[in-house]
Amino acid sequence: MLRYQWEDAVRFWNSKKGEEASSGQKVGRLQLFDITHRKKDGTPMTSEAAEIMEKLKDKKAEYEATASTDSSVNFEDIDNRIINEVLGPERYGRVRFQGSGVNSTQYFGSTSHQYMPSRSQSQAEVQRLKDQIVQIQASTDEQISQLRAEAAAREAEAAAREAEQNRKYNELQLQL
Repeated sequence: MLRYQWEDAVRFWNSKKGEEASSGQKVGRLQLFDITHRKKDGTPMTSEAAEIMEKLKDKKAEYEATASTDSSVNFEDIDNRIINEVLGPERYGRVRFQGSGVNSTQYFGSTSHQYMPSRSQSQAEVQRLKDQIVQIQASTDEQISQLRAEAAAREAEAAAREAEQNRKYNELQLQL
């Protein structure tokens, strides 16, 4: 932890918010993101942080609505799923908001794959990427055909100009 991060952490622990958070309640990853990405006056650090916070809040509301109707939803897993959906899956060797020394096995456990997107999410992402590739390929093919048509038109114009120049040259030769 860098010195300024340590100072910020100590300041937070000694604040009223920090005392409330450390009163035996576990601070979730979503709450930690919210705490660490706000200025002292309570506003988000950047517009990007504000957008991410809004997306996290929307996803949390969506999951809570689903959890109220579906008993199979694991409440402990919700924060991790929300973070994965909004910020992407965890990278090898680290867990977001847990510092540089914490890896996924230490945080989630050796048999847990909570940090990994579910199979259906992975399949949906793969399908989305395949659709995107097809769309890009179609766009590229269209651009190539347009460029070929433009090149053929330019070649036809050049041939017509050359024929006109040859005709004029021949007329001048006859006049001489």
